[in-house]
Amino acid sequence: MGAAGSKLEKALGDQFPEGERYFGLENFGNTCYCNSVLQALYFCVPFREQLLEYYGNGKNPGDVEENLLTCLAELFMQISTQKKKTGVIAPKRFVQRVKKENELFRGYMHQDAHEFLNFLLNDLVDILEKETAKGPAGSLSPPEKIVNGPHGGQVNGAKKEPLVTWVHKNFQGILTNETRCLRCETVTARDETFLDLSLDIEQNSSITSCLKNFSSTETLNAEDKFFCDKCCSLQEAQKRMKIKKPPHILVIHLKRFKYMEQLGRYKKLSYRVVFPLELKLTNTMEDADCEYSLFAVVVHVGSGSNHGHYVSLVKSHNHWLFFDDENVEMIEESAVHTAFGSAQEYASNTDHGYILFYESLANNTN
Repeated sequence: MGAAGSKLEKALGDQFPEGERYFGLENFGNTCYCNSVLQALYFCVPFREQLLEYYGNGKNPGDVEENLLTCLAELFMQISTQKKKTGVIAPKRFVQRVKKENELFRGYMHQDAHEFLNFLLNDLVDILEKETAKGPAGSLSPPEKIVNGPHGGQVNGAKKEPLVTWVHKNFQGILTNETRCLRCETVTARDETFLDLSLDIEQNSSITSCLKNFSSTETLNAEDKFFCDKCCSLQEAQKRMKIKKPPHILVIHLKRFKYMEQLGRYKKLSYRVVFPLELKLTNTMEDADCEYSLFAVVVHVGSGSNHGHYVSLVKSHNHWLFFDDENVEMIEESAVHTAFGSAQEYASNTDHGYILFYESLANNTN
């Protein structure tokens, strides 16, 4: 990587961001799914800063039991404190910990980057919640309470609200599932939290249209009738999903792998789905539109669901970079468009945007 590293430094020249580090990650036999997600998370600046602050506030490393959170914090610390500006790092300890924690990632089979991201974020949340329950050591700030639904829990009663960790503060949003009985018109609303949104995709579509479909009204009838508490019986109803509280970091997973009954296996959908560099969320329950800026894309390269490769495109200090395991290159912003997908089913380009990372342009992070 020496030559490639110096090439990147030459390309950036005087514009190389002060204090920033661009390091490739070694592949330990099909760990590109892990490397691509790690790069996206590293360049999610609020997450990186809070993880490094967590690491700095920790007790002596010898006193802390190793877990996925400590391994990730050490890896990010290792990258951010490198003397060189570019190079390659082997995330060996982190990958070993992932395999130890989850048997799904133990073999050398092709893994799913979205499944890995989901597992990682949920595991980090679990670790932070357990630490908070034990006491303040290692936590950034006193945990806040999250209140779901229109009424909060009992303050002095037995009902306990889930804790909000700094992982939640970055990635968690709230969805409201509204169901309206078509007989008595009663609306039942149920809140649920999310760390990412999984969207169905269509050929020649856009993220905006996928989000509209996600929030479109669905009629529940025939075998799918809804049990209305007011009518005390099964009734026809209309259901829709809305974003009640948008997250600071919006992670969108495009459902590119579809199970085909007739084939008895998953098929990759290479559909062209345009994702903008600036995204406006209009299907929220808040009056104002939420504006987001794209800063990372995890790309699946290949025609099938059981094989292929993952790379990531990352925006850092207004430059776009291409991370492919050990290799890091500077790219033009227009190169991001190549990951939209293909208008024809059998196209030569097999690079398809799979996980999109957007950061809210709103100043507050809460």
